Amino acid sequence: MWNYKDIFFENPAWFWLFLLLPFVAFWYYWKRNEQNPSLSISSLEGFKDTTSILPKLRPVLYVLRLLALSFLIVAMARPRTVDVSSKTSGIEGVDIIITADISTSMLAKDFKPNRLEALKKVASEFVQNRKTDRVGLAIYAGESYTQTPLTSDRILVSNAIENLTHAINIDDGTAIGMGIATAVNRLKESDTESKVIILLTDGVNNAGLIDPIMAAEIAKEKGIKIYSIGIGSRGRALSPVAILPNGEFQYRPIEVEIDEELMQLISKETGGKYFRATNEESLQRIYDEIDSLEKSEIEEETFYDYEEKFRPLVIIGLLLLFFEIILRNTLFRSFI
Repeated sequence: MWNYKDIFFENPAWFWLFLLLPFVAFWYYWKRNEQNPSLSISSLEGFKDTTSILPKLRPVLYVLRLLALSFLIVAMARPRTVDVSSKTSGIEGVDIIITADISTSMLAKDFKPNRLEALKKVASEFVQNRKTDRVGLAIYAGESYTQTPLTSDRILVSNAIENLTHAINIDDGTAIGMGIATAVNRLKESDTESKVIILLTDGVNNAGLIDPIMAAEIAKEKGIKIYSIGIGSRGRALSPVAILPNGEFQYRPIEVEIDEELMQLISKETGGKYFRATNEESLQRIYDEIDSLEKSEIEEETFYDYEEKFRPLVIIGLLLLFFEIILRNTLFRSFI
């Protein structure tokens, strides 16, 4: 059986011939009396009991011819299906470590519902789109560690991102240098040509034993590019400042401080780029831009297997013509 959704026509211009069929039908209707033989007689007395229906059925011949022409026109338009298959080779993926700041300040409410939740949503979508790459996750606050190593299991990394919480089991603070060093440690043995760190923070470097500039220089030596993102609105943001007796955070407006000069220097030093995300939409655009900048190199061969569908139409058209000729020269050959 044909799946008509998969059929296309190689030469659709032949369909213009269908415009001629109404004129052909009109011509037959106009000339129909001239095509029948006539006989002049003095009386119809001998034909009173004639009950033959052949004269009424004669237009069937012309209907058969029009149907035959229709099938042949469709056949000339060359209906066919195509099975497309592809073979991917020479994939050169990108190794990416997302290094996320999970300090308590990431609970600030200038993003909805807060900075950390907005980061998790966008970063998870980013990971899902990197189908040919390996991605890992490192987190940092006052210290840093690897959450998931480099892996092609996008679901694993996405789940790890979605389960992130603010710094509970590690010291609070913002150890940017430690975050970079942890990511570099995961990427340094990679043999891929493109190695990337996506560094996210909402503050200034105020913890850790490693200087961020020194960590960036090591990344540069290892051929690692750093895209850094400063997360936070401009001005004041409703931020956690203390923990109440019931265990909930107390919030008050705090001036947003991001060491943009440091982040710009880190990115410039490694050949990356610095971005500032002031809301959820701008954070999404930043990830989209990074996604477009860091593309995997893929060689793909596409194979097309065509299956012609015009042959049955030609056969049906010719059979209709043959049937019309047989009827014209037998059953409808002569009648009065």
